[in-house]
Amino acid sequence: MQEEITEQGAARPEPVCTKKALSWETLVFLVLTVAAFGAIGTKMGVTNMLNTLMNTAYDLLIGTVFYIMAIAVLAGALSALLTEFGVVSAINKLLSPLMKPVYGLPGASIVGVLATYLSDNPAILTLADDKNFLRYYKKYQVPALTNIGTAFGMGLIISTFMVGAGAASGLNCFKAVLFGNLGAIVGSIVSTRLMLVFTAKQFGREADAVEGGANADGGVGDDRRVVRSGNAASRFLAAVLEGGQTGVDMGMAIIPGVLIICSLVMMLSKGPGDGGVYTGAAYEGIALLPWLGGKIDFILKPLFGFQSPEAIAVPITALGAAGAAIGLVPDMLKQGIANEHDIAVFTAMCMCWSGYLSTHVAMMDSLHYRELTGKAIGCHTLGGIAAGIAANLLCFFL
Repeated sequence: MQEEITEQGAARPEPVCTKKALSWETLVFLVLTVAAFGAIGTKMGVTNMLNTLMNTAYDLLIGTVFYIMAIAVLAGALSALLTEFGVVSAINKLLSPLMKPVYGLPGASIVGVLATYLSDNPAILTLADDKNFLRYYKKYQVPALTNIGTAFGMGLIISTFMVGAGAASGLNCFKAVLFGNLGAIVGSIVSTRLMLVFTAKQFGREADAVEGGANADGGVGDDRRVVRSGNAASRFLAAVLEGGQTGVDMGMAIIPGVLIICSLVMMLSKGPGDGGVYTGAAYEGIALLPWLGGKIDFILKPLFGFQSPEAIAVPITALGAAGAAIGLVPDMLKQGIANEHDIAVFTAMCMCWSGYLSTHVAMMDSLHYRELTGKAIGCHTLGGIAAGIAANLLCFFL
């Protein structure tokens, strides 16, 4: 059972949430579940629906998840090396003067940005537990760490995957991915600045996050960084192996999201098989999302510039899991329903949203600002939309 620390330092069990054994929630859940799968089963046939779910999940596991895991292992090793040999610290020193005027946060925030870009959203929480990190912050700035961290979650993996997926389809997507990263930066600024408006009203702008503020003791100081023990060669090997293991862990962690969310989204995105007949093969479905996308295409086209209505499935999936979202892209490129322009928008929105609906609650709870979760989600929703619009405009003008 999880525990929380009281002001006196004693650990106590976290309160257990309970509900009535029989409630309206149970009835509503059953009705909605039966209605949803009943509608899909009526169109596809129950046997075909179940076979398609299993075949799609299996194909995603073999063809997509392991590919993402391979990229995550390489990206994890690279990020560990960059941290171990001081590249991240050097970037922190160089870019710190930009953080205050752009984001309204201390220069130390760039470390959180790099941590999440090189790994995933929750990476910033390890920094938020460090007194040496928080001593630069005012109290109202701490909740915004969730927004700025999430905006860059899995950035390196998403960017690498998009370039690789484009290359596999004969496209050079490097420039598109660059525009996507720039779009994510715009989205992060919008999300963070909006969040700071709410937190400043609630906490004021003067209270320090840590008693004593910048003069608080702890950590190793501004001019030092923690490294592994041993000589350069042993540190290199340790960083590569530990970083690669982190990639494996991340690859394993995305399996549920990719297989569950992506399989369902695929069934809502794709149509029947050859000749309009359902066979139970992988990637068959009822084509609901393209139909909905067609109805609001007059909005999506000017905002995001998507080539086809089916493209809306990628940012929608990114709400729950960025790994599942990017798993949709290779098939879209092969079918010609997505292009380099779409890759830029996909990169921006997948980075900025990167499964925030599934991580924001836990992250805000870990920061001890659970009551601000709704505001954090609302601000980040607008930030993701701004990221997609910015990437679209960059592609259009540049």
